[in-house]
Amino acid sequence: MALLTTKAITKKFGTLDVLKGIDFTIEPGEVVAVIGPSGGGKSTFLRCLNLLERPTSGHVLFDDEDLLAPNVNLDRLRSRMGMVFQQFNLFHNLTALRNVVLPQINVLGKTKAEAEAHAMELLEKVGMTHRANAYPSQLSGGQKQRVAIARAVAMSPKLMLFDEPTSALDPEVVKDVLGVMTDLARQGMTMIVVTHEMGFARKVADRVVFIDGGVIAADMPPEEFFGEDNTNPRVREFLDKVL
Repeated sequence: MALLTTKAITKKFGTLDVLKGIDFTIEPGEVVAVIGPSGGGKSTFLRCLNLLERPTSGHVLFDDEDLLAPNVNLDRLRSRMGMVFQQFNLFHNLTALRNVVLPQINVLGKTKAEAEAHAMELLEKVGMTHRANAYPSQLSGGQKQRVAIARAVAMSPKLMLFDEPTSALDPEVVKDVLGVMTDLARQGMTMIVVTHEMGFARKVADRVVFIDGGVIAADMPPEEFFGEDNTNPRVREFLDKVL
């Protein structure tokens, strides 16, 4: 059974149609890479999945509940979705450790000791225990993003959303962050990743969803998407530019 489904979601900003009726599903354990040209609607689509942007019409079903239903407990459902942003969104007045600890206490109701133990485990997984007591201003972009991933995973989400998580990083640290994401995928985390990293889409994703002009123009396994037999003209034009 699908973990998340969208039914004909649209999004308008004034008179601009950004999403034009998107149907999408993701199964538990799947990794979906969302790619496409800038301005095509990728990030808007991702942000509609947890209602950071509210769809103009349509439905978003997560864990068998409609996020757009009148009486839905949106905070409870959002707590099951982790999100990692392009610009990290860490609390600047908290250390790396406290950034990972605080949401566990405030949202999950863990004790300080439980939250700190779990946070240190996750910081170790992302290679950041040596910087646990550093503040975001003392961290590089790649280090901030690894802390942000640890913070999201600490909430034990059923689904992780990544909005171009490497686009603000220096090229030499992109590999480190992609490595952490690849490990998450191998551990069975359900992930939707908006990305420009074609290598990640090709090697890690189960499916590649190509969004262009506010619609899903292709949805297929990476070997088909990147294969020479893919004759979709919009995909071929895009790949010719980026590969």
